[in-house]
Amino acid sequence: MRNVEKGNTVRVHYTGKLENGGIFDSSINRSPLEFTVGAGQVIAGFDRAVIGMKVGDKKTITIPYQDAYGPHRDELVFTFSRETIPENFEPEVGQRLQLVTDDGRSVNVTVVEVTDTDVTLDANHPLAGKNLVFEIELVEILS
Repeated sequence: MRNVEKGNTVRVHYTGKLENGGIFDSSINRSPLEFTVGAGQVIAGFDRAVIGMKVGDKKTITIPYQDAYGPHRDELVFTFSRETIPENFEPEVGQRLQLVTDDGRSVNVTVVEVTDTDVTLDANHPLAGKNLVFEIELVEILS
């Protein structure tokens, strides 16, 4: 039986949790996640975790935020006057939006605060600054 090496394309089942045990994503009851190890298709800590695994192996790992979605960056939190928002739109805390920048790029943001005068948006990844726990099962090595 061979071990996973950088460059292999693999299929894994996974469950991703926060340190408090809350599940944020899982491939259980879906198709396994397929990716090429070392190609940057998944977060760095997950990528490294499958190296050396054999088909059927299971492991639980904790990935520090630096090897996941990075630190939460305060400079990616913006407050706008409600006057700049379309009148027919009522933002709610937790709402995910997609904004288009002046140069045409799309940016995903989360509404984090709404007051009578302002709306605060956070462009950090929702998992930025969080250590992540993954349960991983190697299902298949494709190449």
